[in-house]
Amino acid sequence: MPEVARPRTPADGGAARRAPASAAAWLRQALASLLFNAVMWSSVLIYAPLMLLTFPLSFSWRFYLISRWAAFHVWLARTLCGLRYEVHGREHLPPGPAIVMSKHQSTWETLALPSLLPPQTFVLKRELMWVPLFGWALALIRPIAIDRGSRREAIQQIIAQGRARLADGIWVTVFPEGTRVAPGQRRRWGMGGAVLAAETGCPVVPIAHDAGHFWPRRGFFKRPGTIRLVIGPAIATRGRRAEDILREAEDWVNRTVERLERGGA
Repeated sequence: MPEVARPRTPADGGAARRAPASAAAWLRQALASLLFNAVMWSSVLIYAPLMLLTFPLSFSWRFYLISRWAAFHVWLARTLCGLRYEVHGREHLPPGPAIVMSKHQSTWETLALPSLLPPQTFVLKRELMWVPLFGWALALIRPIAIDRGSRREAIQQIIAQGRARLADGIWVTVFPEGTRVAPGQRRRWGMGGAVLAAETGCPVVPIAHDAGHFWPRRGFFKRPGTIRLVIGPAIATRGRRAEDILREAEDWVNRTVERLERGGA
């Protein structure tokens, strides 16, 4: 997936977060957003049944083919809606399996991360697995589908299934906030990813971004601009307490998001 390397100044960032100035520009952006949503949801009806045929393949092939749907929609958001992105910190990605703890503001990062990181699976709410076609295809990338109504059971699921995924060389991506959180707001982080890291000794990769300014939570309108995504230095976890791991990852993500809000990279 191509990246946009255009530098952005603080002033540029602020301008990108404002709605189009003229009525004509607003209408163009609204139509682009409408077309994007129509393509995104109708494509599930075509692509998901095809992906169900990939079940005999290895995980790496299933992941690659299924993630092409996500990569296509990142490209489509750029092409139709002007939603570009730039990535900083790729050099921080460790060579072996890791646990990703990412900021969750938007749908955009759930589409972008599969192409930006090694083959991975997600910790997600089990209700997503019940969505016809979409959930069935999602099952092929071996997600860790948890019952969010039971905190203790959810953590046990993350530990048991996450350990198995990591042992198979599959990265595990966690959104510790549990749901999308609007820019400028915070939500208490869950312990699941940190406990998994403490149990396995696998490094944690923190990720911060500002996608919520351009593709808001539950938002129809996609604003043109450049999303900045920052991959932080891997956090060593072996021999450490889950609470300390979580605190270090959360502090780094929050500080980096604040820096992005101020226009820094």
